[in-house]
Amino acid sequence: MKRALTVDDLVIAGIALAAGLLAAFLLRMLLRWLGKHADRTRWGGDDVIVDALRTVVPWAAIAGGAASAAAALPLLSAVQHTVNQTLTVLLIFVVTVASARVVAGLVRTVTQSRSGVAGSATIFVNITRVLVLAIGFLVVLQTLGISIAPMLTALGVGGLAVALALQDTLANLFAGIHILASKTVQPGDYIKLSSGEEGYVEDINWRQTTVRALSNNLVVIPNGELAKTNMTNFMRPEQQLTILVQVGVAYDSDLEHVEQVTCAVVTEVMTEITGALPDHEPVVRFHTFGDSRIGFTVILGVGEFSDQFRIKHEFIKRLHRRYREEGIRIPAPARTVALQQGTVVIPQQRGAAETEPGEVASTRLD
Repeated sequence: MKRALTVDDLVIAGIALAAGLLAAFLLRMLLRWLGKHADRTRWGGDDVIVDALRTVVPWAAIAGGAASAAAALPLLSAVQHTVNQTLTVLLIFVVTVASARVVAGLVRTVTQSRSGVAGSATIFVNITRVLVLAIGFLVVLQTLGISIAPMLTALGVGGLAVALALQDTLANLFAGIHILASKTVQPGDYIKLSSGEEGYVEDINWRQTTVRALSNNLVVIPNGELAKTNMTNFMRPEQQLTILVQVGVAYDSDLEHVEQVTCAVVTEVMTEITGALPDHEPVVRFHTFGDSRIGFTVILGVGEFSDQFRIKHEFIKRLHRRYREEGIRIPAPARTVALQQGTVVIPQQRGAAETEPGEVASTRLD
């Protein structure tokens, strides 16, 4: 010690330490009050900042009080330097962790607020968090007097070996960044791969893409494989899409009447069923003279991929009921077998109601 420790030194040190603790308590209360006001705003970034400050500011006040208390005591210069260095490292650590939380939270807030960016993709959040923590670690080393130049040189030389050993991991990492940057796939999109996997994209992280199938099972796809495969994205360039329903009616049907009835059912479904497009114009297109029916296509509009199953379900039920009410027949496929002088003759397929007199037997194919 430079001089003898006195009671006054202890009192001053105690007051400084108590002042730091009191300041930490008051600042935490103030930040809690600010946090309640931040919750009322529409922007989520202020919540992230206030939450990080609630971690940093009280610890900074405590560290300041401890440093003041140490300065009031007659400590040796070496001990004083060690105490100050320890408190500095502690403060840098707290600030680094809080900064990583702020940056990651702001990145998440920005991505969630913009429809063209990955709303829940953790790859950007993880990259920014790791970068901030790495910078904080280097600052701590520099504060402790450890030169970081040799470490950076060693990392540069060893980076090549690491890159060779982690080729697949790095390929998946950069493939995920490329997928998100090109905006070909974003969380929330419904995709279907050429290999057959399909579902909603849940998340894209540093190694893999998670897809939730309609059966509620998770399909995990490496980013590298996703970038190389042929894929259909049903959400881009827009969510709304059209679906085709194939229908057939008997040859003796009035096609004008069939078209009017079908369009009326389409309008009814588009207006009343959730997920349909009320402004969708009914479209019916006749296209085939089949063996036993005249085929046509009905085009329906749906707001989102998974809505098509419910809309098809309701459309087919209502169309079948309406056709029965209007007397429009949907003939079942049939094949007539005629017996002539011991020889079996099989004419062309046609509807069961079209069997000519004189034919001996007919067999219906269900």
